[in-house]
Amino acid sequence: MKRVAVRGVEWNVWDEGAGAVLLLVHGFPLDHSMWAGQFEPFSTRHRVIAPDLRGFGASSASDESVSMEQFADDLAELLAALKINEPVVFCGLSMGGYIALQFVKKHADRLKALVLCDTRAAADTAEAAANRLSMAQRVLNEGAEIAAAAMAPRLFGKQTAQQQPERVEKVRRVMLSTAPAAIAAAQRGMAARPEMTDYLPQISVPTLVVVGEEDPISPVAEMRQIAESIPGAQFAIISAAGHMAPLENPAAFNAELEKFLASATGSRTATGF
Repeated sequence: MKRVAVRGVEWNVWDEGAGAVLLLVHGFPLDHSMWAGQFEPFSTRHRVIAPDLRGFGASSASDESVSMEQFADDLAELLAALKINEPVVFCGLSMGGYIALQFVKKHADRLKALVLCDTRAAADTAEAAANRLSMAQRVLNEGAEIAAAAMAPRLFGKQTAQQQPERVEKVRRVMLSTAPAAIAAAQRGMAARPEMTDYLPQISVPTLVVVGEEDPISPVAEMRQIAESIPGAQFAIISAAGHMAPLENPAAFNAELEKFLASATGSRTATGF
């Protein structure tokens, strides 16, 4: 792990390998460790960058509210601080996907290809936004346990919950260790995120849309619509997985990502996929 100072934040960053840059951006309220199943396979032929977003994991600082645009700007400057000048493959899950869409809109020149995992393009409804704001205040008052109790049961498919309880528990522990201020700031930012559905047809970089077949948060039908709205996008459903597809079924996810990277960047890992 590296420590990098950018935009008033002391960033904790996984940075391994060489070649075309693969930027992995975690979901809420998690950290870089959710991508553990991708580090070794893809760092054989790619430079894999997986930061803890501001306030999450071991990265410092969080404002009262952090917008998805601010997270995207953070990442653009982090790449510059790491002396990465070439366009990157941006892979974001859930909140990481919200950030990815803002990165496309604001920093298209920094983007070679896009991977949207278990995420949404639609803005929150008024009810959903109100629920986020309520949860933000509850977490500040009562602690991260509130967020972990609400979210953990919804993140995983049935097979993962039954056969891989250690993975579920590991993610729950990450949530419990997340600073309440960071959870609240991101909830407020997600509640205010812009509607991006109408923007999808403007995306012109190679794009892969991936969803776990049992995802209740970003359902297959909604993710398919995202893929159909982006010109030329590829679409993949990961079996035996819910919202955390890359963590729940890394072999299937990695195979789809490998095929996409081979076509989008002209590179292939040594994983044999």
